[in-house]
Amino acid sequence: MARGGKAREQDGPERRCIVSGKSGDARALIRFVLGPDAQIVPDLAGRLPGRGIWVSAQRDALDKAAAKKLFARAARQAVTVPPALADLVESLLSRRVIELLSLARKSGQAVAGYEKCRDLALRDEMAVLVQAHDGSARGKTKLRPPDGPESYIGCLSAQELGLAFGREHVIHAALRAGGLGQAVVEEAARLQGLRLNIGGYATGEDKTDA
Repeated sequence: MARGGKAREQDGPERRCIVSGKSGDARALIRFVLGPDAQIVPDLAGRLPGRGIWVSAQRDALDKAAAKKLFARAARQAVTVPPALADLVESLLSRRVIELLSLARKSGQAVAGYEKCRDLALRDEMAVLVQAHDGSARGKTKLRPPDGPESYIGCLSAQELGLAFGREHVIHAALRAGGLGQAVVEEAARLQGLRLNIGGYATGEDKTDA
């Protein structure tokens, strides 16, 4: 997996974003298909039948695709775009990340709580550090993500992390390498693109009482 400093064995298939015109890894884009009555339907799992229409997993790209009628141009027909499309995709991605984290927890691949995360790090078994974006900045700096690229997820709230771990709220969580970890990493990266100015590792002084 890419998190924890381990490179992927191979890149995924490339797809072209209808907004930027650039091709990139399909795992960093959102696939859409035409549903009943020519409605644009997000296909996050990439399994729905039909010709895919791809947009970068960025809020501004989704907003532009809807405003500039780029979906209709790509589909070569009139289409219906759901209102607040970026918000819809964000909500679906959030649910997807939470479900994947929950599965990772049940399989023993994900842990929650400061002490458990610290122990995992001390045993050099932490591949990804996951922290709530609305947690205390000072408290979060007590744990550091592993060396290497893509080793930190910070786009979920404490309540969302709590849902994944069956608690009211969670600030610190961590993933071991392998298994569902890569799927969590990839979906969280797409979610972060929909959540502006959220997701970086906190290194400064605490600015809130959260």
